[in-house]
Amino acid sequence: MKALVLTAASEFNYDIGFPDPVPGTGEVLVRIKACGICGSDIHGMDGRSGRRQPPIVMGHEAAGEIIAVGEGVTDWKVGQRVTFDSTEYCGECDECQSGYVNLCPKRKVLGVSPGEYRRHGCFAEKIVLPTRILYTIPDTLPYEKAAFAEPVSIALHAVNLADGIEVGEAFAEEEEAACGESCDCHGEEVRGGTAVVVGAGLIGLLVIQALKARGWERVIAVDLDEKRLELAKQLGAAEAFHAKQEGLAMHLRELCGGDGADASFEVVGAAAPLDLAIRCVRKGGQVILVGNLQPNTPFPLQEVVTRQLTIRGSCSCAGEYPEAIRRIEDGSIQVEPLLSAVAPLEEGAGWFQRLYDNKEGLLKVVLKPE
Repeated sequence: MKALVLTAASEFNYDIGFPDPVPGTGEVLVRIKACGICGSDIHGMDGRSGRRQPPIVMGHEAAGEIIAVGEGVTDWKVGQRVTFDSTEYCGECDECQSGYVNLCPKRKVLGVSPGEYRRHGCFAEKIVLPTRILYTIPDTLPYEKAAFAEPVSIALHAVNLADGIEVGEAFAEEEEAACGESCDCHGEEVRGGTAVVVGAGLIGLLVIQALKARGWERVIAVDLDEKRLELAKQLGAAEAFHAKQEGLAMHLRELCGGDGADASFEVVGAAAPLDLAIRCVRKGGQVILVGNLQPNTPFPLQEVVTRQLTIRGSCSCAGEYPEAIRRIEDGSIQVEPLLSAVAPLEEGAGWFQRLYDNKEGLLKVVLKPE
């Protein structure tokens, strides 16, 4: 089969003779129809993260069609349209049994090779997957949009970690009606309050939309890019501010009632955004950490202690896929404004370089093997 293989730091080979995978017991073979280039792939391609050690077929934001099933598979059929979790989990450990599949000690991320394992991903024509991570997608949902289910799930997971302010019954009833009893996310707590999202890249823009979709009343965006700030406002942010604005933390506190926002979401993973996210929330507020660009950053300890803040890390997703698929389909989370380009897989190396150079303001590029 054809596959885009990272063969060395920032070097790709479009391999037309890559070995075809074969489904085993409890597995299916999926023909990939669309796969998005994730920011972690860009950070990993040059060796910085240490999690894309070549040779590796990257790619974990994908959707496709089942073309074969392995032994013992009865609940899935050839021809079904699917997307899937980016993480393979065992389903048996204490973490998995408790619903924390993202914390499974045996987890393997598709398209990742950190040293202890190598799991080829979805920048290829086909992939074998365990049935436990599959989700069906509606016939009306294009594959390139369905490929957003993974980043949307990450955004929803981060938002679901934050405790919000109770909102009125009218909104709760409206949300329940939109969800429907058959949906896995039926009955989720509806949240409200004021939030600051620091970082308006792809995940940040999805967090903004997820906050609004989950009932948060006021969302404020912060970024270094004016175009992304404008897009943030189009997608639901009430206000948007340049990250280098003088006295921004105190200004945000004043905007949110004098003491600060109920919660902030740091979606970069660097020192300055983390500092701002901590300083802009109220006493007793929450800071949800989503970005992990830098392995270590300075930490304003006294600010956290004396204001009794809650700091929570957000890792991947854990059960948010059904809601993500529904929200992409019904438009309560818009992905089309974030889709910069759809291109053939064979042109993938060039698109990786363009994203790496970061001169065009690209957000999401989706590659298609066909």
